[in-house]
Amino acid sequence: MNADELRQLQAPIKAKYKEDPAAALRTFHAVGVLLPDRPTCRIETRFGTIDAGLHPAAGGDGSEACSGDMLLESLVACAGVTFNVVATAMSIPFRSARVIIEGDGDFRGTLGVSREVPVGVTDIRMRFEVDSDASDEQLATLLKQTERYCVIYQTLLTPPRMAATLQRINT
Repeated sequence: MNADELRQLQAPIKAKYKEDPAAALRTFHAVGVLLPDRPTCRIETRFGTIDAGLHPAAGGDGSEACSGDMLLESLVACAGVTFNVVATAMSIPFRSARVIIEGDGDFRGTLGVSREVPVGVTDIRMRFEVDSDASDEQLATLLKQTERYCVIYQTLLTPPRMAATLQRINT
């Protein structure tokens, strides 16, 4: 896809959203079913079933997905698509490109070994490896725009309001 094809694809969508801002609003949705025989959450996606379980550093055997890895994989996916779209829009060709995400966490917090240690991923690093003839200035702008328009990057940078509830059901 080139820049003109991308603009042509997105033009009617952008026009609709300018005319009717409410049309741009979406609610993302995910559901997991907890398995009673082991510490696993089964997630049904449009692309198949994923069983998420304990990371090996928390007692898992590594046979199930780890939610921390899935968080970073979500960022890889979003940043990669955004980078590709922005490069197309800016007419910056590349021969190859990869996005690598690393995140640090201390499992003492997750396992309750130390209350002083935060629970979760505390430091995330995102790196793009690009083979391109673009100038350093073009690539710097590409990175800046990728950061600006990547939904997951921005969500992590400025966390949303969150709430948790519990609802009793009788089955």
